Amino acid sequence: MVKVTAEYLGHLHCSVNHGPSGHSFETDAPVDNQGKGELFSPTDLVGAAMASCMLTIMGIAARHRSLAIEGAWIEISKEMTTSGPRRIKRLATEIWIPLPRSADPDGILEKAALGCPVHRSLHPEVEKPVSFHWAGEPA
Repeated sequence: MVKVTAEYLGHLHCSVNHGPSGHSFETDAPVDNQGKGELFSPTDLVGAAMASCMLTIMGIAARHRSLAIEGAWIEISKEMTTSGPRRIKRLATEIWIPLPRSADPDGILEKAALGCPVHRSLHPEVEKPVSFHWAGEPA
């Protein structure tokens, strides 16, 4: 079990602390919800968590197959609902893999990304389209 603590600092900022390591960071409310957008918002962190989770699980799968994916990167576009309860509506994900598709003929890296715990944990109403871009393929 991992403990995370958060403290309200005022002005819509919070300090978040990772218990095991002691590392911390601050958050701010987004501009469209009364904040200044100076830092990651809590919902931005959901997108960041999914991106880093996908890359980590892909890295584990790549390691088991002796594939080098250093330089792989993800861009996530987060959209919030505009009516009803405020929530994440969509996390559109694009993944760039610095290998030709032929390096992974069984699609293990794509399966790994889609199987990341964060992706699996999000509510089914959150749209989560994922596009993969392999080296040497047209953009």
